[in-house]
Amino acid sequence: MATPSSPFAFLDDLVRRIGTRLQPPPWAVHEVQHRAVLFLNHVLQQEPEAQQRLVRQQGRVVQFEWRFITMRLVATPAGLLDLAPEGAVPELTLVVTETSPFGLARATLRGDKPAVRIVGDVQLAAEVNWLVDHVRWDVEDDLARVIGDVPAHTVANGARRVAAALRQFVGDRTGKPGAGGAGAE
Repeated sequence: MATPSSPFAFLDDLVRRIGTRLQPPPWAVHEVQHRAVLFLNHVLQQEPEAQQRLVRQQGRVVQFEWRFITMRLVATPAGLLDLAPEGAVPELTLVVTETSPFGLARATLRGDKPAVRIVGDVQLAAEVNWLVDHVRWDVEDDLARVIGDVPAHTVANGARRVAAALRQFVGDRTGKPGAGGAGAE
């Protein structure tokens, strides 16, 4: 029996066709990348071990690619990230091979890492993999700074339950069990 196609297959095709024709202006790309770096550095500052690992990689450039999006990052002496200067040659290139944004979202909701093609330095790739596996954004902590500890904990628990239900739903639809239970951590 053939696997049924996604009900969103037409959207995948539409996004692919539009994405190849409509490119954002360079200034918008730079601004979005700059904001992404600020967010990544915020998350890294919550993990001293991650910063220590990045200090050892200072000056090394990693290029991330997905569809028509390319971003080059360089490790700084402070153990943070910055946009690599124009013309910087990456020592490691990571290409997300899943081209469908819906397929990528589906895999993420299942708790799977996206398939990535790795080209370049193996040791640097191992360090990036460690960061991906061990660094997490503490949303609850950031939310607590704005609305207080108890409301932040309540919102975070609700969000975890919604995420678990989404994982279960996606797992039921794809034939794979959902990643994680419905309980809070």
